[in-house]
Order: sequence, then structure tokens, then C-alpha cells
Amino acid sequence: MALLVVLALALGLMAWWLAEPWWRSLRRARLRAQPFPAAWRRILRRRVPAVARLPAPLQLRLKGLIQVFLAEKPIIGCAGLTVTDEMRVTVAAQACLPLLGATRGYYPELRQVLLYPGAFWVERPVNEPGGVVQDQRRALAGESWVQGQVLLSWEDVRAGAADPDDGQNVVIHEFAHQLDQVNGGANGAPPLASAADHARWSAVMQQAFDELRACLAQGEPSLLGDYAATAPAEFFAVASECFFERPAALRAEWPAVYRELARFYRLNPAAWAGG
Repeated sequence: MALLVVLALALGLMAWWLAEPWWRSLRRARLRAQPFPAAWRRILRRRVPAVARLPAPLQLRLKGLIQVFLAEKPIIGCAGLTVTDEMRVTVAAQACLPLLGATRGYYPELRQVLLYPGAFWVERPVNEPGGVVQDQRRALAGESWVQGQVLLSWEDVRAGAADPDDGQNVVIHEFAHQLDQVNGGANGAPPLASAADHARWSAVMQQAFDELRACLAQGEPSLLGDYAATAPAEFFAVASECFFERPAALRAEWPAVYRELARFYRLNPAAWAGG
């Protein structure tokens, strides 16, 4: 009898495991099909002007993505912050921009977003001269953790959304890291469709990263700036910010990088965005 109970439980668990993706897909389709709340539309118009630039089909798709994102990803206030719908929709709209073109899930590793009123402090080990490692406190506007959390400063989220032409967007930056971290730590090489895609991506991005560092070392300015030269992961995240906010400028200065990002995101924002 006990063996039959165990077998029944095992079969039940297997059936749930097989059916769960189907149920999740159905639930998401229902969420996307729901009317987008009028109050949320007003928030997008007021807080996220980049949405109005999207072609109509992409605006519609973005709204569906927002509905699923907010149904599945808790946004939790920290340091006394009370999270409002204005904050939730503003965060979600920008977080879903990198999902517009390619079907790659809704940041499957992400469990929650932690939202702070402003910059927050973290401690990180720093290598000092002589091989000494010491913890150093730093104020950050955002951070993406492999453990399934994104930390954001609401002040910086709001500022990034308000100016869609400056190439600086902390939400896009940190969610690019989330895409990069799908298979582990961020290294500037998110999962791609094939080995050939990976080889091309690695060659293009490494060459551009090296060129950027060389330019900066010689005092030559670049659209991507100093922070993109600190690590390949930051190069990808900063380039993603420019891809969505200053696509024409990125295509002009770094055409090969733009082409790789267009393939990855399956979008061509230079055709419909400013910058």
C-alpha cells in the first residue's frame, strides 16, 4: 500500500512538472490579453516617454509584458520606501524593453526587485597594494545579483526614464546584467542561439572592448564612456543602455556592436528612436 502511495505521489509530481510550463504559458497569455489599466497608461505617458516612440505593435507588446512582469515579480520597498503603482509601472516598463524583440522568458532567474528611495550602500572587497583585501563601502544606483534579485534606486529609475536620450538608464543596465547572468556570473556574453553566434559575439565585443580601453587611455572620448571599459559585463550593459536610448549614435560610432545587439535583442531602435 505504501509503495502505491509513493508511486501515486511520484506520478502526480511528474504530471505537475510536465504541465506547469503549459499552465504558466496559459496564465501569461491571459494576463497579456487583459485590458491595460487606464491609470497605468497615464503613468507611462507621464513617467516613461520612451514608450510613445515605439511603433504601435511594440507599444502593445510592451504593455502585455508589463502586465506579466508585475504579476510575477514582486517589487519590494526598502529603507522605508512605500512602493506605489507609479513606481511599479515605471520600473516594469523599462525592465521589459530588453524583452520586446526576442522571446526569452521574463527573467526566469529573477525572484524580486528591491527598490530604495535613492542610492544605497554596499560593501565590496577591494584589492589593496601589497595583496591586502579590504571591504569598501560604495553608493550604487543599481545592482543585479545572480541570486535572483535586482536592486534599484527609485531616484535614478525616475531620472533614467525621464530622459530617454542621454544613454543612461539604470534599469536597462541592470536587466541587461540579468540576461547576462542566466547561466551564472555576468561576463558580457549572454546565452546565444548557436556556437557560431557565440564566436561572432565574442570576437566583435572583445575587439570593441579593447578599442574602447585604448581610446580612453589616449584621452579620446567615446559614447560608451569610462565605466564600459571596466569589464566585459559592464561593456555589454552600458552598450545596451545606448542601444535603447542612443541607437543612432551607437550605430555610427560602434556599428559592429550595434549589429550584435540588434541580433541579440531582435530590434532595430535606430529606425524608430532618437539619439
